[in-house]
Amino acid sequence: MKSLDRAVDDYLTLRRSLGFKLREYGVCLHEFVRFLKKNGSPRITSKLAMEYATQRQGEKPVSWSRRLAIIRGFARYRFGADPTTEIPPIGLLTFRSQRAKPYLYSKEEINRLLEAALTMKTQYELQRHTYYCLFGLLAVTGLRLGEAIRLEPRDVDLSTGVLTVRGTKFGKSRLVPLHPSTRAVLRDYAKRRDQLLVGRPIPYFLMTGRGKKMEKSGLSLIFRNLSRQIGIRKPSVRHGPRLHDFRHRFAIETLLRWYRSGENIGRRMPVLSTFLGHSNVSGTYWYLSSTAKLIVAASKLIESRWKGVA
Repeated sequence: MKSLDRAVDDYLTLRRSLGFKLREYGVCLHEFVRFLKKNGSPRITSKLAMEYATQRQGEKPVSWSRRLAIIRGFARYRFGADPTTEIPPIGLLTFRSQRAKPYLYSKEEINRLLEAALTMKTQYELQRHTYYCLFGLLAVTGLRLGEAIRLEPRDVDLSTGVLTVRGTKFGKSRLVPLHPSTRAVLRDYAKRRDQLLVGRPIPYFLMTGRGKKMEKSGLSLIFRNLSRQIGIRKPSVRHGPRLHDFRHRFAIETLLRWYRSGENIGRRMPVLSTFLGHSNVSGTYWYLSSTAKLIVAASKLIESRWKGVA
């Protein structure tokens, strides 16, 4: 029988070969194996899994729940080699992760944000246009922030109007089509960028005014300041609209267009999942938070179909 340490390595290798990154899994599982050895147990038990998951009293319950879920997945894998393995049942920790409520930007709010980006105070001319392109690209493509700032010049094919998104969340690349108007904006940006950074290496399509790669921390600060400036975030409120919320808007607006045109939503959902870079459709449904417009559009589609069969 393989040692638990070897089993952890094999489990991680298998899962990662399927596209899962599992960044925190290795540390957690190897630490858990050491915890089992310290307690004199050669196998996984639900009792010790719970003790390990909740041993850090200063942590929030979400961290306990996450750690136990990691162990549960490994225990299922380990059970095949060692039937004495106990798989911690679901429900031992009843905490439910509370995701941030998405903010659904209006078209007017996006326009104001883009205008604010172009008029922001900065000593670097390129900076304004970089933020303008980034915010607009997030709004019309549904890209993740990390995907957008990692785009290389070779990934932006302005002749065919297609983005190639590489090294995504699930380790797979995908193609994202661009509207002609978006292509025109990106073409103007690329020309301006090359003129302002002439003679300097351009490893990424979107560059800072100093010719560097954009960082998420700096982007978040700029976005918070601009969103307060245009009035969609209150000065005294810590939480508010996020850049990630552009993905929600993209998903919902896409679904609304399909509802209004009478598309078969079930058949079209895999397309939306592909655009968003999800590994399965279930990950996409979470983005489709109910809105008044979405409910009305869905209701009208259902009514029209009932009339057709009546």
